[in-house]
Amino acid sequence: MDVSVIIVNWNTAQITCDCLESVYQQTDGIDFEVIVIDNASSDDSVAVIKEMFPQVVLIENDDNAGFAAANNQGMTVAKGRYVLLLNSDTIVLDKAIEKTISFADSHPEAGIVGCRVLNEDKTLQLSCFMFPSILNMALWVTYLFKLFPRSRFFGREKMTWWNRKDEREVDVLTGCFMLVRREAIEQVGTMDEQFFMYFEETDWCYRFKKAGWKVVFTPDAEIIHLGGASSKQVRIPMVKQWRKSMLLYYKKHKRMLEYLSAWVLITLFFLTRVPYWWLKGKT
Repeated sequence: MDVSVIIVNWNTAQITCDCLESVYQQTDGIDFEVIVIDNASSDDSVAVIKEMFPQVVLIENDDNAGFAAANNQGMTVAKGRYVLLLNSDTIVLDKAIEKTISFADSHPEAGIVGCRVLNEDKTLQLSCFMFPSILNMALWVTYLFKLFPRSRFFGREKMTWWNRKDEREVDVLTGCFMLVRREAIEQVGTMDEQFFMYFEETDWCYRFKKAGWKVVFTPDAEIIHLGGASSKQVRIPMVKQWRKSMLLYYKKHKRMLEYLSAWVLITLFFLTRVPYWWLKGKT
């Protein structure tokens, strides 16, 4: 089998079905399977998926295991020579999965391959990043990357100056579309389940690169990513989870001084943003 497409669902029945429909409509030149892990949804996701897509391998969790753990569940039963981690709020365009596999087949040094990601209105969504660092975080806290998006310095973390129209090796690919080589997973291991949500793909990419695999972006394929379909349902807890995951990444991979500096910068970020968010909510 060429690829196992793994989709994690949590209370997004219609969006997940739209994603599944796009996968089946746009993927016909390769041998593939689709694995959906439902993280204890309280809506009718399970019933709807079973009815509309009986060919899907559906794993039903009794509790919300988190994004990393759910993807790992999918990887344990996956049969493909590649696994594709695909967010439930994505739409596959113009045979994107086949194109990405073709690219990966011609680049055996690539452990992970990502594609071009678009917003719903077809504008570019930034989907490649540099690894976290204190400098990158400081630039992010000040929002200088928004003032100078074409600057290779101020826009360095999100690579805001790059139009994503050429192939290149990157540090981190967004977790909404990650094609991962099975041999690389067997060497590096699956996602770290300490990351309930956020930064699990950053940690994974770091481990792949440390093991000698390349993380590569190709513009040959495109998808639409709606963004935050599940996290919007619990916005405040997800903000807290994002903060926790970022600090976990620093604690795991950085020196103590950098970890403490990250604490300071994140605190500064929220101290300067919370009053604005509060006032905005009042208007």
